[in-house]
Amino acid sequence: MRLAVISDIHGNSLALAAVLADIRAEGADAIVCLGDNVSGPLDPAGAAEMLMGLGCVAVAGNHDRWIFGDTPDLIDRFAVSRLSPAHQLWLSGLPATQVLDGEVFLCHGTPTSDEMPWLDNFYTGRRTELPDEATVAAHADGLDFPVLLCGHTHIARCVRLKDGRLIVNPGAVGLQVIIGSPDARYALLDRREGQWSVSLRTVPYDHAGAADQAARNGFAQWRDVLMHGWDGPEGLF
Repeated sequence: MRLAVISDIHGNSLALAAVLADIRAEGADAIVCLGDNVSGPLDPAGAAEMLMGLGCVAVAGNHDRWIFGDTPDLIDRFAVSRLSPAHQLWLSGLPATQVLDGEVFLCHGTPTSDEMPWLDNFYTGRRTELPDEATVAAHADGLDFPVLLCGHTHIARCVRLKDGRLIVNPGAVGLQVIIGSPDARYALLDRREGQWSVSLRTVPYDHAGAADQAARNGFAQWRDVLMHGWDGPEGLF
């Protein structure tokens, strides 16, 4: 089985289209999506339409939840203003966690929080770091699945716990921060003879077009990070 894992699209339909083309070329059997699907000053409706068309197993991210809250931020308000009632119905129906085929657990942040990072601490300036094994393993307590998936930090990383369970963050499809590259990220997982392996994929796309979209929509502060991927997340949301 070959499983494609996408996360943190943030309304970037240009990046999503490129990633889905690469997934097709790689011959994935299934796709799963880890949330933060539409909240970005780009093409929320286009991204939602593509994701809905996949019919894939998916969970909600913190921004997917905040869109329907009492105090959505400026980006979330922009996103929801562009979504059709069908898009909003789909988004509001996404669960916080899911399990695929009894083997693959999906969440956005950690199994108990869509706002808490799992495999990286949040940014301190331009630095992030992997927490120690005990801290990472504590979030996986009671989850008897060989593969655990998370997103949220936009940093691609995979680790194995000492008991053999694999935890994977595929990175972000639509918004690269402190990576030093604007290219989209996702992960491919392969199961052969009962063992799972992972490949972290990097996909070039029309990032200049995405930067222009953001600027046209009134969010020029997104231009540099979409163009280059060197900047941090400060001031974007």
